[in-house]
Amino acid sequence: VTWAQRSSSTDAEKNYIFLTLMVPDVPKDAMKLDIQPTKLTFTGRSNSKKATYSVELPFFAEIDPAESKTHHTDRDLELVLRKKELKEEYWPRLLKDNKKMHFLKTDFDKWVDEDEQDVAP
Repeated sequence: VTWAQRSSSTDAEKNYIFLTLMVPDVPKDAMKLDIQPTKLTFTGRSNSKKATYSVELPFFAEIDPAESKTHHTDRDLELVLRKKELKEEYWPRLLKDNKKMHFLKTDFDKWVDEDEQDVAP
């Protein structure tokens, strides 16, 4: 699981979490994705890799599931989760719990520092 984020106190379109679940060869009909305001639950089965993937991520703060988007590919599941509260500050972490998770990494390809997020790419 990789993640990055953006924040805005005025524009909801710029207030989101990028989340990528690396789940290769999991067809859409073999996965179950449940996006709640406070957590995300995913379970998927890859027949070619003979593996079942499962994760539950309780979020640091609430998101808006209705405004969130998903994109499924053969390699992964990409999500753009809209943060519910408009704030200029970034979330200090993705998960509610402060423990380090071995499977959770920062997506530095999508990451932008807080003070540089309004600068054109």
